[in-house]
Parts: sequence; structure tokens; C-alpha cells
Amino acid sequence: FGSSVVFALSVSMWWPKLRNSQGAHRCRRLLSSWDGSGSQWDLMHRDMCVMVDRSDSIVGARSKLDAHRFDRTANGSGDGLLHRAFSVFLFDSSDRLLLQRRADCKITFPRCWTNTCCSHPVTGIQPSEVDEAADVKVGEVPGIKWAARRKLEHELGIPLDTFHHKDLKFLTRILYCAPSEDGVWGEHELDYCLIGRAPSSMHLDPNPEEIGEVMWATPQQVATMTSDPTLKFSPWFSKIHSRFLLSWWSDLHATLSTSTHEDFSTIHEL
Repeated sequence: FGSSVVFALSVSMWWPKLRNSQGAHRCRRLLSSWDGSGSQWDLMHRDMCVMVDRSDSIVGARSKLDAHRFDRTANGSGDGLLHRAFSVFLFDSSDRLLLQRRADCKITFPRCWTNTCCSHPVTGIQPSEVDEAADVKVGEVPGIKWAARRKLEHELGIPLDTFHHKDLKFLTRILYCAPSEDGVWGEHELDYCLIGRAPSSMHLDPNPEEIGEVMWATPQQVATMTSDPTLKFSPWFSKIHSRFLLSWWSDLHATLSTSTHEDFSTIHEL
């Protein structure tokens, strides 16, 4: 699985020209109440996730740290706190999917390959990232899309105005629970799946606090990677890949441009 087969970019190679938190500064200018600076631990303490029940009704807000603890310290349940998340899948003009390998310093699932961008809407910032049931019912989810655009910039250096809400298509929701290997951290998420077409002019400037490597991959390359025992994949990507991604990808034009693969009412427990 060599460099001649796939296009992969090591963030460490780019370190001399990386933006030194410029992505966080850009986000702060446009989303003045969100602070994307600092380490992973800073964000774990500072960001407030949207807590939901299994029907996706909002039940409160807790820190990212509390939401991801699986050792009973924070919540007593031993499986984290169920919270909203999103997973973005961006495809180029050749229908290749943009993958990222999570940075070594990530608290949950470090060094795992996963989809383009995956994170959480947070509370208490403007524009609001908290969607109500009516938003979800009609598939608008402006809060989730604001969160996705914010994190595409923060993680990958993609300017906020590269995508508008209409460019990120909401398809469906999944619910899953997965502990990390250490048993201390994990993900218990109600995850909104978004898909989009990357413009040819899109430039990537990955944030080394978030990403170790990026690549554009074909379905065949993803199949090769997922069967390689030396590579790790995030649990949400593995679940979405086996249940939905292959059908979305094989019918990508319809997935992007029609309602064929939309399902706003179902929460798929995987």
C-alpha cells in the first residue's frame, strides 16, 4: 500500500509552514465566542457538548471531558454520556474520499484513520450549533452544519466560506457506543452524517494538534486499508463504512443531488 497507490500527506512534513494556530484565530474572528486555541486537554475542559437521550431529545450540556469518560469517574455509568456528534465525508471530482489519520495526541482513538472530519456541536456559541427537533425533521440542521464548517477550518484549515450550509448534505443519524483501548475514554454518540463535494480549489492546511496525515482514497483503497491489520480505524467510521458508506459511494451522484439516501427520521443503532 505504497505512496504510488495513494496520495498521503504527513502533517509533520508540513510543520515549518503550518499556521501556528492561525486556523483557530480565523475561527475566532467569525465565531467570536468559540476558542479553538490550546491543546486537546484545553478543548476537553472548555467545549460543552450537547447531551441527548436515545431519541435525540436535548437533556443538557456537559464538558467534552465528562462526556468521554468511560471509567465511571465523571458520570457513574461507565460508558460515557450520550451526546451529539457529526461525521463529514468530502469527495473530490474523481469521487475519492478525503480521509484523515487522527493525531497521536488525540485523547480518544489516537492514530486511527477516519472520515474527513468528525467532532461535536458545542453549546454557548454563536451562530448556535444546537438544533431543535423541527430542524432535524426537515433535514435542515443548521447548527450541525455550522459546527461542521467550524471544525473543517480548525482541523483541516479549510476556510469557513469554502462551504455553505447547502453544500453539506445531511443524510441520517447513527447511535453507537465504543470505548477506547485504554478503557478510560470512549465515544457514546448520536452522530449526524454529512456528505459534500470538495471544490477543486480547496486547499488543506491540517492542524497537527488534530491530524497526523490526510489522503484522498478510492473505495478499493479504503477496502485495502481496512483489511490491513497494521492500520487502525475509528469505530464510527468502521460502522458507517459497513452499513452506509459503500452504498452512498456507489451511487454518489444520487446521494449528493437527490433524496434517495436521506433518512431524517431514523436513528440507526449500530
